[in-house]
Formats: sequence, structure tokens, C-alpha cells
Amino acid sequence: MATQSPWRTLLSLTFLTLTLTGNAARADEIPIVTGQQWTTSTVEAKNAYLVGVANLIDIERAYYANHGQASNKDIAPRFAKGMQGQTLDSVRQGVDNWYATNPTMIQHPVIETIWFEMVLPGLQKNQ
Repeated sequence: MATQSPWRTLLSLTFLTLTLTGNAARADEIPIVTGQQWTTSTVEAKNAYLVGVANLIDIERAYYANHGQASNKDIAPRFAKGMQGQTLDSVRQGVDNWYATNPTMIQHPVIETIWFEMVLPGLQKNQ
């Protein structure tokens, strides 16, 4: 999750804004991607999901860069630090492997899998 150019961040913010304003949904209507969707998705769809997560983290980090420091308890800095050394391919393969070895957890949300299986262990390793 390398630092990106201001133009790319601006573009990401623009798309996020359009998405949020175009899809004004209540929280109970926002779908959570689980292993069910993950395991039946193409590599391209999985990469798109992961890029979306990375973009959200970058947006939060950019916000804090312009509006004061984020706490070390905030999600974006912890996520970024825990994912140091990971690549798009390594995260995708890690999630694929986790669902393959934990088939009874197919309804488990993908974002939680990433958090508990990659970010938190990465925080311990990258202290």
C-alpha cells in the first residue's frame, strides 16, 4: 500500500463520493462480502475488492495527513502497518487459502478475515 500521487488520491475520492451519493443506503442494506462471494469470484473481482479496501485506507490516511495525526488506535494506520510487505497477490492468495482451509467459515466476512488473519499478525511482526 505505497503512497500514491495526489491525482490518484483525488480520483479515488471522486469515485468514492460518487459511489456514496449515488448509493445512499441504510447500513442494514449494505452488503457484506463473505467467503461465499469470495470463493465464487474471479481473480479480477477479488483484486477489485482488495483495491477498493486499499483505496479506502489511503483516503483515510490522506485525510489525517491534512487534518491532523491519526491515533495509533485508528484503523487506517494499523491496517497500513499490519499489511506492510503484502502485495495484492499475496493478500488475495492468503484469503483464498484461509477459506480453502476453513470451509465451515464460508459466511465469515472477507474484511474480518483480512483483519484477523493478516493485519493483526502483521502488527505483531512489524512492531
